[in-house]
Amino acid sequence: MQPSDETSSNPAAARGAGRPCGLLRRLLIMAYDTVAVIALLMLVTALAMAAGFRDLSPLRDPAYAAGLLLTWFAYLAWSWNRGGMTLGMRAWRVRIERVAGGRPGWGACGLRFLVSLLSAAAAGLGFLWSLFDPQRRCWHDILSNTRLVRKR
Repeated sequence: MQPSDETSSNPAAARGAGRPCGLLRRLLIMAYDTVAVIALLMLVTALAMAAGFRDLSPLRDPAYAAGLLLTWFAYLAWSWNRGGMTLGMRAWRVRIERVAGGRPGWGACGLRFLVSLLSAAAAGLGFLWSLFDPQRRCWHDILSNTRLVRKR
């Protein structure tokens, strides 16, 4: 697959970019962020239970499942859009940016989130793609026109 980002045609963009984030670092970031996401999902569940909902199960209650998914997305998208980094990304000194520069917008965050779920659901092939991509991009990076770069 041919790179479609501006770094291949724009030397200034290439100079400003940090080193691409590799797969191992991505997995470590996801491990860190899993702790934060689980805490948020537990909070949402506790609030739902306090509001009188009992016997909650994402498999039986689509509204509850949607709420959990929305909470997960909100954590990631808010972190990416506002600070360019989640907690895991801060720990591993990685930031997200649009290929053209700057932080991704809400649309790019939504697309990135949905495609990352597909990347994982396809037996992780979307993540493994980064091992073969010259810029170490996963499917969700390519389709959302974003990238993860290591901070200097």
